[in-house]
Amino acid sequence: MLRELVKRWANHKVMVRWLSRFFIYLDRYFIARRSLPPLNEVYQELKVKVRDAVISLIDQEREGEQIDRALLKNILDIFVEIGMGQMDYENDFEAAMLNDSAAYYSRKASSWILEDSCPDYMLKAEECLKREKARVAHYLHSSSEPKLLEKVQHELLSVYASQLLEKEHSGCHPLLRDDKIEDLSRMFRLFSKIPKGLDPVANIFKQHVTAGGTALVKQAEDAASSKKGDKKDVVGLQEQVFVRKVIELHDKYVAYANDCFQNHTLFHKALKEAFEVFCNKGVGVSSSAELLATFCDIYLRKDSEKLSDEAIEETLEKVVKLLAYISDKDLLLSSIGRSLLDDFFLIMPMMTMKKYPHEIKAAMRWSIHIEDGRDGYGFDISKGKPN
Repeated sequence: MLRELVKRWANHKVMVRWLSRFFIYLDRYFIARRSLPPLNEVYQELKVKVRDAVISLIDQEREGEQIDRALLKNILDIFVEIGMGQMDYENDFEAAMLNDSAAYYSRKASSWILEDSCPDYMLKAEECLKREKARVAHYLHSSSEPKLLEKVQHELLSVYASQLLEKEHSGCHPLLRDDKIEDLSRMFRLFSKIPKGLDPVANIFKQHVTAGGTALVKQAEDAASSKKGDKKDVVGLQEQVFVRKVIELHDKYVAYANDCFQNHTLFHKALKEAFEVFCNKGVGVSSSAELLATFCDIYLRKDSEKLSDEAIEETLEKVVKLLAYISDKDLLLSSIGRSLLDDFFLIMPMMTMKKYPHEIKAAMRWSIHIEDGRDGYGFDISKGKPN
């Protein structure tokens, strides 16, 4: 039936082109006198059968069967051409095709969400979206692409977003825990396509990072309580257990935000809020600010001679980034003044930029957290001299 329709439509276009006046006469007089149906009425009678046949072939292709795509292209061109600008393609074919597509993928999704893991489900969803785009390129009208993809994304992703992300053994939390970079990248690509789809992903990311940082705080507290020395010894132990691991944690999840989540602001915001939670917790007898300041002090005094300039610069940059998460600026300035700035400015007359570049850069970086340019001890950092 479809092949015959294509053949007759091609013949009709030739006749319309060369015999338009003849057909005008036939439409006005011959068809009216003989009470014959005009071509438009013939189309109205056939369109439902043709539409259903085309949709059936599309569903067969979705199930993996081979179909004649060129034939479907020719059939759908009839819907477009017969409308002559009146959008018959949309009204007579596209609306029904979109409804059928939604129903098809609703059935598939309801089965996949029960049978598949989150990564397997996402692989299938991504492949379906890719095939629907190819379907538009081969025989559907280009105007159908955004509407068709929106239907597929809604049924496969929006409807089951919560269930998919919260799957016990394969959802977003396990993917973060097991460092499944490729799956997390795919999750971002898919959920970025649906309205507010990234919000729950970013929230889970924040929860995961917060839990990781809180665990580090607990480890540092346990290490501090097991140490029976004075406070200085406790701080040294906490610095080793806590600060270095927090730097590693920050490096890891900054890379996630930049790579897996394509530098999206939502994930950088989630990362910032997560670090603010545990970076402002007390760690045993010391605050995070004290630990960070002491870490830098020890690092510059004891480790700088053993490391390259690049390694020292990189570590200082990482510590300064952590400082931004400390909310109690007064405590921060007090800690910095005691452990680093006082010592730095005492030896300032004997230092040169060439001999002590890292100490000078560290002090300059600490100063960015001082709102009025003073360190709280009467020293004007912006001028480099005491009042």
